[in-house]
Amino acid sequence: MGRLKCTINYDGSGFFGFQFQPTKRTVQGELEKVLKQIHKGDRVRLQASGRTDAGVHAKGQVIHFDSPYDIPELGWKRAMNTLLPEDIYIDKVEGVTDAFHARYSAMEKEYHYFVWNAEEPDVFKRNYAYYFPYRLDIDKIQEACRYLEGTHDFTTFSSAKATTKGSKIRTIYQATCKQSGAEMEFIFRGSGFLYNMVRIMVSVLLDIGQGRRNPADIKSLLDGKNRQLAGKTIAPQGLYLWQVKYDK
Repeated sequence: MGRLKCTINYDGSGFFGFQFQPTKRTVQGELEKVLKQIHKGDRVRLQASGRTDAGVHAKGQVIHFDSPYDIPELGWKRAMNTLLPEDIYIDKVEGVTDAFHARYSAMEKEYHYFVWNAEEPDVFKRNYAYYFPYRLDIDKIQEACRYLEGTHDFTTFSSAKATTKGSKIRTIYQATCKQSGAEMEFIFRGSGFLYNMVRIMVSVLLDIGQGRRNPADIKSLLDGKNRQLAGKTIAPQGLYLWQVKYDK
């Protein structure tokens, strides 16, 4: 019996999220279906670094599973990719010790969120970036990002529907925004993220870019520890789980 760690990419457009749902198409469902085929009908449960919602994409989701088969890493990659649908791809497979856990061993996660900031929508980006046709002040957004960095209680930036109990304190190592033409890219690296946290942070940052709030308002939002203080949860399609880092 060996444990395998897989880094996977997926286009979230055609899925009802990552987590298995018996009557809906999910990333976990497709992966476990393939593992069941490889294991001749035996069900193999996998663990992921975290769940992504419907419409959210991944460039570097990480999963692990245990298998009694002794197959070379490249053999695993080829076998799984042959059977998987086109919107999921196994980027890397590596053998790990039983001490490794895709979720609990994670040290840092990185998410990117893309906004298409132009007068006209781009139909080819509709599933991959959030269309926002209003004028934005990028300098104010970048100033506001700095207030998000550091260790804070992110209750205000967490979905009220979140099932996670316990501390809402997280550390953000990087919160930045850059613009190239009409495309804006928000990058967030942190010790961990609460449910909908990135989507709520981007929503507030866009409000600041429009002049509806001031950059320093981030501080009072954090201090308020109240989800009602922040605006709506922005759409999922601009969000990507970019990478998950583990202790060497």
